[in-house]
Amino acid sequence: MELFPEFEPQSGGGAAPLADRMRPSGWDDFQGQEHLIGAGRPLRRLIEKGAAFSFILWGPPGSGKTSLARIVARLTRSRFHEVSAVNAGVADIRKIVALAQKTRTASGCPSILFIDEIHRFNKSQQDAILPFVENGAIQLIGSTTENPSLEVIPALRSRCQIFRLEYLDAAGIRAILHRALNHADRGLAGRAPDIDEDALTRIVSHANGDARRALNVLEAAFAAAGGSSAKVDRSLVEGIIQEAAVLYEKGGNEHYDHASALQKSLRGSDADAAIYWLAKMIAGGEDPRFIARRLVITAAEDIGLADPRALLIANAAADSVDRLGMPEARIALAQAVIYVARAPKSNAAICAIDRALDDIRNKGLSYPVPDHLKDAHYADAAKYGYGVEYKYPHNYPGHHVEQEYLPAELRGKTYVPGDAKES
Repeated sequence: MELFPEFEPQSGGGAAPLADRMRPSGWDDFQGQEHLIGAGRPLRRLIEKGAAFSFILWGPPGSGKTSLARIVARLTRSRFHEVSAVNAGVADIRKIVALAQKTRTASGCPSILFIDEIHRFNKSQQDAILPFVENGAIQLIGSTTENPSLEVIPALRSRCQIFRLEYLDAAGIRAILHRALNHADRGLAGRAPDIDEDALTRIVSHANGDARRALNVLEAAFAAAGGSSAKVDRSLVEGIIQEAAVLYEKGGNEHYDHASALQKSLRGSDADAAIYWLAKMIAGGEDPRFIARRLVITAAEDIGLADPRALLIANAAADSVDRLGMPEARIALAQAVIYVARAPKSNAAICAIDRALDDIRNKGLSYPVPDHLKDAHYADAAKYGYGVEYKYPHNYPGHHVEQEYLPAELRGKTYVPGDAKES
């Protein structure tokens, strides 16, 4: 009996999608992730030595997480059980663990439980996995597109190594496409029509590092071309693609990463970069009100009194988003992004308020209001001495008079001007 029948492609290509048929079965076929599975790298060495440890593969779609898990099962001669957290529950996990224990008792064969999109399990479901991982009943391999530090409970993270996979580069995607074109049994070799390099280049560009997306477009292009005299060219590929893929998932980790890139580019006064990240967020369908809020925050936090107009412009852009909507609001957002990026910078305002809050919350420097500054609008105020010694500045030359507004020990400790313009 084949130890890994679930990995075997159906004869003649079968009905399985090309992306599934072309999954790599070993290191030689695997593209990318050299930092993890290159010759002599720690993860590869552990796998080749048969080390049975649980780990989580964190990376973007189409980067090879499932394929890597299956290769681990092959090399360690482990029974492979694959479930998706989208439609599996704790009962399914318990059934697999029970089967794994029977398999080990009967044949000595270890088992791997691969949970795709493990971040979709809620806290209680993740908790339920812990005992099986801890007692070695099964080796867990989880895959996720989301940051495990945010989406996987600490107890499970502490029992698993976490390995970060990267987007595939253009050369890796092209190699995967050529392998599919030249593979007779599982790929497209020997089947008409032909494909030109310009069409392949467009598929590589569209894939944006996602091997699955690239193979799906290639398969669709071959199906659309049909007969033996047809040819897959760039125009045919363009018709299938229709619109470019954008590496942006507004509901997930990409949302925060892109917001961070935008804000840091604004803070760093790089208008080119800021406009690019703005465009990426817009193309990805980000809520323009979220973008506007980041602009307002940056104008106050990173520019402040160095150029007070920045906050006015950021707020005007936020108003424009509400009044205009998209796509017109993109122009106001772009104008504000460029202005905020090019404006002089000072973080004196945020530093001042945070120092004062720290004095009050953490250092016990919470002083009462001096009597002369207290509210004195009611009849009995003077009886208590409230407001009696207050000096009204407008009664003095230059509308200014020296008096104590702050305890002497705090004077000069909160607001420190960022430069001469703020003094």
